[in-house]
Amino acid sequence: MAQGYRPDRVGDQIRQELSEILSRGEVHDPGIGFITLTRVQVTADLQLARVFYTSLGDPAARKETARALTRATGFFRRQIGARLQLRRVPELEFRFDESIAHQDRIEQILRDIHEEDAQRASQRESPLDADSGSAMPEPGSRHDDDRDRG
Repeated sequence: MAQGYRPDRVGDQIRQELSEILSRGEVHDPGIGFITLTRVQVTADLQLARVFYTSLGDPAARKETARALTRATGFFRRQIGARLQLRRVPELEFRFDESIAHQDRIEQILRDIHEEDAQRASQRESPLDADSGSAMPEPGSRHDDDRDRG
């Protein structure tokens, strides 16, 4: 068996340690702001860890957060090396996680489709005939043909 699940376990440990470092305010760079670490992917050889994050704010704030994380990468590696028992601390590569935005977009599309289906269903219901209280048959339907014969 090759590496097994070790890269996943190491990625989870790195994410947990980075989250603690950020939540305790150990990083004194004001550019980092409020970020959420979504996942960490570690290569099979444990040499590279891609840290995916999301942040609040406009694209300019997002760029500033990316620059601040790049500046603090050395600090993060030193902290992870001190806290985890690894022979070699992986290189950290921070990437903005676009999957959350894609997920929101998919949910919005599904909501729109659901609303359109509900509108079509309500339009498909035929109006009640005021005199008889029964539904009017659609032209060309089988019931319409029965009226013409009788």
